Amino acid sequence: MRKRLMVMVVVSLSLLVSTGMAGAAQWANPGLLVSVDEVEKSLAKPDWVVVDCRKLEEYAKGHIPGAISLGKDCKHALRDGTSRVFKSMSKYDSLFSKAGIGNNTNVVFYGDIKSKAMDTATVAFWIFEYLGQTDKGHVLNGGLEAWTKAGKKLDTQPVIKPAATFKSKVAKSRIATTEEVLKIARSQVNGVQLIDSRTKNEYAGDDIRSARGGRIPNCTLSVPDAQTYDMVKDPATGKDKSTGFLSPDKVAKAYEKLDKSKRAIAYCQTGTRSTLTYLELRLLGFKDPANYDDSWIIYGANDKYPVEEEQRIDFSRIKKLEDKIKALETKLKAAGEKH
Repeated sequence: MRKRLMVMVVVSLSLLVSTGMAGAAQWANPGLLVSVDEVEKSLAKPDWVVVDCRKLEEYAKGHIPGAISLGKDCKHALRDGTSRVFKSMSKYDSLFSKAGIGNNTNVVFYGDIKSKAMDTATVAFWIFEYLGQTDKGHVLNGGLEAWTKAGKKLDTQPVIKPAATFKSKVAKSRIATTEEVLKIARSQVNGVQLIDSRTKNEYAGDDIRSARGGRIPNCTLSVPDAQTYDMVKDPATGKDKSTGFLSPDKVAKAYEKLDKSKRAIAYCQTGTRSTLTYLELRLLGFKDPANYDDSWIIYGANDKYPVEEEQRIDFSRIKKLEDKIKALETKLKAAGEKH
């Protein structure tokens, strides 16, 4: 009898492995990423608000019924002109209160793939947690495309919620400062993990988007944000394209070398793409994740800050190219005058 039981256990385990059920990754905080069905149910709840994080003109063309707009896409509505968080928390208090979002409100943020607005939702999610709303912010997995592909209708009527009371309670650990990142770059602290969310070319210094190209020294991992989404083949190009969906297996694989118990800081060019990394770290259960708000656009512009794989734009080559263009324009103008 015991032998038969052991055989059954072995067979069962074999079936689990063969079907991919054994060892499958799971989200540590699954509630942060919501499905279409969960969003639809939330619309009837008075303590839930759905925010369309796209541009206002996109919202006007069609949005999830009951969803509100903040008047701009979220990454502009919730940050200053330098793509960084507002210094005055009263701005957030006023904005969210007028939008009908209070401290006890659960908020679902969504973007879309079509208008390249997926990162606007993750920016909003990160800022909401930075303001002290841990576990109150959620992101629609798959964005607006997931909603429409599920056969759900869109609405074109604007939605205005009754005002609420919101008071920021800043969670300082959710944001990384340049001072903190400099200590990592100069090897003055140990045990802090730094993740570069930019493209491989930016990481290598070949794609220069600041005064200098390169990366912050002592970077632990390079994980381009776009590559963490589930992909499908585009029949038109034959290349992989994003579905906008996050799955635990793929995301867990991307960060498997990191220690969830240690602080983990994500950065990119403007602290935008790295908010997706922040969301993924939260989903995986990292204890102390943060987003570097200044990111490379500020760090790379300061010559006093150390850089690996440093490259600079050769302005002399640009000047020579400009001179050639001007000479060509002169020749073309002269040729036109002759005719």
